[in-house]
Amino acid sequence: MKPYALSLTEASAALADGSLSPVELTDSVLERIDDVDPQVNAYVTVAADAARAQAAQAERDIAAGRRRGPLHGVPMALKDLIDTAGVRTTSSSAVRAARVPGEDSVVAARLKAAGAVLLGKVHTHEFAYGLTTPQTRNPWNLDHVPGGSSGGSAAAVAAGMATFSLGTDTGGSIRVPAALSGVVGLKPTYGLVPRQGVASLSWSLDHVGPITRTARDAGLVLDALAGHHPGDPAGLDRPHEARASRPGQGLQGVRVGVPVNHYFDRVDPQVEAAVRKALDDMTALGARLVDVEIPMAEYVQAIQWGLMVPEATAYHEQHLHTMADLYGPDVRVLLEAGALVPATDYLRAQRARTLMRDEWSRVLREVDVIAAPAVPATAARADQEAFRWPDGTTESVSDAYVRLAAPANITGLPALSVPAGADAHGLPIGLQLIGRPFGEATVLHVAEAYEQVRGPAPMAERQAG
Repeated sequence: MKPYALSLTEASAALADGSLSPVELTDSVLERIDDVDPQVNAYVTVAADAARAQAAQAERDIAAGRRRGPLHGVPMALKDLIDTAGVRTTSSSAVRAARVPGEDSVVAARLKAAGAVLLGKVHTHEFAYGLTTPQTRNPWNLDHVPGGSSGGSAAAVAAGMATFSLGTDTGGSIRVPAALSGVVGLKPTYGLVPRQGVASLSWSLDHVGPITRTARDAGLVLDALAGHHPGDPAGLDRPHEARASRPGQGLQGVRVGVPVNHYFDRVDPQVEAAVRKALDDMTALGARLVDVEIPMAEYVQAIQWGLMVPEATAYHEQHLHTMADLYGPDVRVLLEAGALVPATDYLRAQRARTLMRDEWSRVLREVDVIAAPAVPATAARADQEAFRWPDGTTESVSDAYVRLAAPANITGLPALSVPAGADAHGLPIGLQLIGRPFGEATVLHVAEAYEQVRGPAPMAERQAG
């Protein structure tokens, strides 16, 4: 296996025992970027020279017995919303095309302190305001989207162009591209990972989290990211409990909630079949399946849009007055629409969010996690505008992708997408796991146990290689 194809866990073990060096690993991934990214277009900026210098320093440090932990010497990519000192951070927008931050974001600084090697910045749907990342292609099939808004982050990991990456998630923007690109994406509990230095889409819905090849990898990255920072006004001053791996323990005693509404409504039959098969696998591992009713499901879209749209417009208000023509047309129309939302509607959405959070808390007292599709369909074609469902209804691609992801943003609950097979065209399917507040350890344990049955997800080689 070439070094670029290693998972974070595998790469970290090889770096620790000396069978692989940080320089060899980083060179392998950079060569993979040269080979694949001209077709996929995941990267905005590749900082190859700086990455090689960081890898060489990591190699010296590890050789001298100064290994900092499992991320030391491991090459990664950051979504282009995340500030990095001295490296261009554009939000994939002409509005910020020449922007070079003077300071690292908190998460970039924490990864730097952990010894991770920054390869560069990867594309987002402009300012994270979309679910497709149209400038990037899905490495499983270049005619399809990778999902968004963290499409570059997911495509890079799926194609071996980063050992792990960070994305952001406001309405599914980590889990949607993870599901569509065949990798693992974790949205932590709201406030667990600091957002200082990360461009905002919607301050009360935004989360930062890892995109990796395995659930165990996601836990390793989360351990480096989590924890209170005084500069983050949304941060929670609560210590993060590092996850302990429990291989071979199965899922004995774990109660898995299976939605009887919302999550299997208007879902592609192949997606539903894959998720139902995953539920059977969990049962074989000892889990107990419990039917649950998703509360206030009919209000999900109204609450999500009622919060996100005006908050996004408030963030961009100054630039809308001075450089509106630099925004892409799809983003500009949403930002302009946000100015028309009455304050009373925004406050109603906030009140409804509180009710929804309370109701979900009640449901999660009865189960340990909820398992459902991450998205209702696999990756759309790049020119596709809508899905047509068996009942004759149509739904825009963005509305479809956000529908099953948004509840975890509204409630702030931890949620993860893990690969659960592929459709007849070889496009990945994602299983979503949603847990209790600060229940990342349980969510990751269930995902890791399922991976042991499912086997490692393949790397995207067919169209990208």
